[in-house]
Amino acid sequence: MRAAAVPSGANAFRALFLTHLHSDHITDLNDIYTARWITSFAPTPLAVFGPRGTAGLFDSVEAMLAPDISYRLEHHADLQWRPSAVVTEVEVGVILEQGDVRVVAAPTDHAPVRPTVGFRVEDGERSVVISGDTVPCEGLDALCAGADLLVHTVIRPDLIEPIGLPRLTDVLDYHSSVADAAATAERNDVTTLVLTHLVPAPAPGAEQDWLDQASAHFGGTVVLASDLSVIDA
Repeated sequence: MRAAAVPSGANAFRALFLTHLHSDHITDLNDIYTARWITSFAPTPLAVFGPRGTAGLFDSVEAMLAPDISYRLEHHADLQWRPSAVVTEVEVGVILEQGDVRVVAAPTDHAPVRPTVGFRVEDGERSVVISGDTVPCEGLDALCAGADLLVHTVIRPDLIEPIGLPRLTDVLDYHSSVADAAATAERNDVTTLVLTHLVPAPAPGAEQDWLDQASAHFGGTVVLASDLSVIDA
């Protein structure tokens, strides 16, 4: 849906990168997989990069879609191939090079979710790091060194702890706080920190508090992510 609003579409996706296999990060895969297939006009396997377990995940997605796939093949005479993906399970190092674009992976720490990875995308001299869910760790530091942009998932312990419910407080031990993300950006000389995957979601009018917490630990630019944001860093 967000790609369509750009405007673009699933059939324009050249590759898909998964940081980990938690449900809130993968439950739209079936829609991407199907939409890319039915809006393409030649067999175009989707290149997928993710941690160990990603290949099995895609086998399961295709099995779940089996009835839909058979319906579409029967209905559309010009659709004579099945959807497919080329899955590469990754851990560390350069995982993709296409022209000036290079993608590097490194392990992160979201235990007990194992394994998890973050990504650094380089295009010439520009670089963007995608943390995924993680606490501060050496792998993320390695990706972040001198990056132009760090897109980091964050939580607010000061808002979650007072609720006191174990199901909520449990999330604190395997996510980075705003302060954690800011410290990661600061010690690795990142230019711009983008806070995303905000838990709990900011109350209307409270956005500045998130920015202020990050700025207390990071001297660069801080941005609160919103869908379809364009960031010039």
